[in-house]
Amino acid sequence: MNRRSAWVAGGLAVLLAVAACGGSGGGGGSDGPLAGARLTAGSKEFTEQLILANITALALEDAGAQVADQTGISGTATVRAALVNGEIDFYREYTGTAWVQILGHTTEDVPSNLFEVVSEQDAANGIAWLDPAPFENAYRIAAARTFAEANGLSPMSDVARFVQANPAQGRICAASEFINRDDGLPGLEKAYGFTFSSVVELDLNLIYSQVGNTCEFGEVFSTDARIISNDLLVLEDDQDFFVPYAGALTLRQETLDQYPAIAEIMAPISKELTDDVVTQLNGRVDNDGEEPRDVARDWLVEQGFIAG
Repeated sequence: MNRRSAWVAGGLAVLLAVAACGGSGGGGGSDGPLAGARLTAGSKEFTEQLILANITALALEDAGAQVADQTGISGTATVRAALVNGEIDFYREYTGTAWVQILGHTTEDVPSNLFEVVSEQDAANGIAWLDPAPFENAYRIAAARTFAEANGLSPMSDVARFVQANPAQGRICAASEFINRDDGLPGLEKAYGFTFSSVVELDLNLIYSQVGNTCEFGEVFSTDARIISNDLLVLEDDQDFFVPYAGALTLRQETLDQYPAIAEIMAPISKELTDDVVTQLNGRVDNDGEEPRDVARDWLVEQGFIAG
């Protein structure tokens, strides 16, 4: 448990109440395999999670469910607690996050069949995992492309040597969760045998624009379109430290038992969520200023999953 866990747990009720103000949800038609179902959507606070939650909610609404909106919950521990406690019915989680932060394993004993092991172990907690989508939103470290090329930085091993030799240029911008997670900064520094000279804690959404300004390096998500718009270079994880972060819909087992059609509805949708697709959808929000629900709806209509 990291040093923020007590605050996270204590703030659950407040955060859920604030998140609930984001919208009352929709759907609930009389037709469809989920007619009469009343569900609550959850998500973490960043763009990708909001888009994926809206894709799920809109698809389930199209099948007849009424879906309440409690998306945008801050932090993995908080949204996971909301799922376990029945405050929400589903949200999309990542296999690496579940392996380390939720199930309490280390980054040194990761099985090759990670999804199967995670879903099997989490079943004991009453949580079901639907088949993952073919995208991976992995933690990565990035630098401004001009800075990386000028200093010959490509894999993370280059970064370790550079920071040790140039501590004045060894600042990293990172969000609080990454700073404290074993599969984040502490484990990364241990795996590569160095320490960044300075850690600047920022809101995740501010990091991309500050790499090359406030910090030489920054925590990024591999499917975030702001990597492209800010001309950042993602540094290769040549020690294979980062755990695979495949995205899968997680939901309460009792919810899936009551509404097994959810799995059937979401399976073909998840198959289309590739790295390129998710990055493009993220870019429409972060770079073009569109709303997550509008982006989600447009994509579902374009793909023929829901009616226009």
